[in-house]
Formats: sequence, structure tokens, C-alpha cells
Amino acid sequence: MAFSSYKSIGAVVQEFQITYTEANFIGEIEFNISDYFREDLQTVMGEEVVDNSEFAICENLIYPVLKEVWKCDRSKFLLWSHESLTCDENLSGFPAYILAKRSPLGKVVFDKPYFLLIEAKQDKFEEGWGQCLAEMIAAQQLNEDLQMTVFGIVSNGDRWQFGKLEANTFARNIIFYSIQELEKLFSAINYVFRQCELQLDEKVAA
Repeated sequence: MAFSSYKSIGAVVQEFQITYTEANFIGEIEFNISDYFREDLQTVMGEEVVDNSEFAICENLIYPVLKEVWKCDRSKFLLWSHESLTCDENLSGFPAYILAKRSPLGKVVFDKPYFLLIEAKQDKFEEGWGQCLAEMIAAQQLNEDLQMTVFGIVSNGDRWQFGKLEANTFARNIIFYSIQELEKLFSAINYVFRQCELQLDEKVAA
């Protein structure tokens, strides 16, 4: 069954026997946003139609923000766009974005572990989280490491919500972030990337 078939968190929690919780676990690590990015985003938001479809949201609002943070970690991670993720017949599809380990074989190899799954939705956050959580479960199973934390983000371009899956517990961050407050949004995303980096370093050292 495709990830998009899951329409709510409750459906995923029930099917996979995941515990649902809410907590404010996102820290904020300051990120230096370039003037060029600020000016470009302001132009795009002021002059373009940025949210008329999920693809538009991805291209105009989500990917540019993720890319800015990812560029600092490009030696360790690859940011994949709409790449096929298949665990089994019940968990397969094309997440909007996946942050994964950079393969030693080169950038053409889609390598695990998968640390972060991102979904774009036009204000359908409950549906978005159903899909994103299913993707996070697939990533967890493919990673073959229940102790590793898999992060998730659902965004409509303006509002960004964060979640994490640890073992059989999914936590959704109570506070959401907005592209209208760039410093706080970048600080939250930077925190997630730093957590992913820590986990990758631990796996390399093990």
C-alpha cells in the first residue's frame, strides 16, 4: 500500500502499533542565513505563485530552506527529492524529500540510513502526518536499527511541523514553526540536522 493511502496518524498508529505522544523536543541551534537567500525568498514569495500545488510548495518554499542547511552537511548527507522508498507491499512510495547518508560509492547511490523524511501538504496536516509517519516507519525498518531516531517534517510551505520516531514511539512537536520567522525556522531545522549528524557519527564510530 502506498504511503499516500494513509490519511491520518491514528490509522498508522493503529496498524503498526505505534505509541503517539506530543512534546516540545525540538531545540534551536542558530543558523546564519545569507542575505542572498533572504532577498531571493522575498522575491519569490512576493512575485510568484508559490502554493498553488504541493509541487509548487516543494520547489519554491521547502527545498530552498532545506538546501541552505544541507549545504553545510553535504560531505555527510544527500538530500533526495521524490526518490522511491520501498520497505514492503504496505510501505512504499515517493517521499517529497529524504535526508540520507552520503554513500562512499558516490552521489548516485541511495544509501541508508535514512534520517529525515519530509512531506508537503496544502494545509492537510493530519493527512500529511499519516503519510509522513508511514514513511518514517519504512525508513526505520530499512535502517534495521530501532534505537535510531528518524525525524519527520510536514509543511505547507508556511507552517512547518516536526516529529520523531524512536523505537515504537512517535512524538509530534507541539510548537510549530513558520517561514514568516526565518531565524526560528532555520534554527529548528539546523537542530534536526545536527541530531542526524550526531547519530551518523555514532554509527561510524561503532
